[in-house]
Amino acid sequence: MNFNELSAVRPDLAFIAHWVREGSHVLDVGCGDGAMLRHLQVDKRCSGYGIELDDAQVLASTARGINVIQQDMENGLAMFGDNSFDTVLCLSSLQMMTHVEDLLRDIVRVGAEAIVSFPNFAHWPHRLALLKGRMPVSKSLPYQWYDTPNVRCATIYDFAELAHEVGLEVLECVALADGKPVHFLPNLRGSLAVFRLRKKQRAAG
Repeated sequence: MNFNELSAVRPDLAFIAHWVREGSHVLDVGCGDGAMLRHLQVDKRCSGYGIELDDAQVLASTARGINVIQQDMENGLAMFGDNSFDTVLCLSSLQMMTHVEDLLRDIVRVGAEAIVSFPNFAHWPHRLALLKGRMPVSKSLPYQWYDTPNVRCATIYDFAELAHEVGLEVLECVALADGKPVHFLPNLRGSLAVFRLRKKQRAAG
């Protein structure tokens, strides 16, 4: 899948792909249908693996030629050693986890850097829905309250605070709307939050 094809289908993934260096060894946690990894393999000469639980998505990833491991992400990444990957992706999956903090620590353990994205609960349509007394339903949160796979709701500020608490350095943080960066009032106007992270570097001394 080339860049133009990815941009047409998933503009958010096309933006995030710019943060992955060419030739990187990549782990995609919650890889879905494998579109992102396939693009990275074809356009950026990356290698790596995907982790996915859903049967249909595993089949779709395999059909794209992705090396995919069928596993529940809640079980962690113990099969991988420290710093096994240049970049670990966790795109629109972290909010589906019960033990977010544990998985986040594991992600930055196995990767030199991590890129995490999630629906921004502070996006203005979500706030408006709550003011009307209803749970939000939107493009980034497309499920009804009773059938949603999302078990955690977070804002950009919430996640930045968590990253600091677990000893992570935020290298970049961008809010996206329709795959494009939002610079003015990002926590209000951005529907998707994207963070590039790494473990905090110890001061020399």
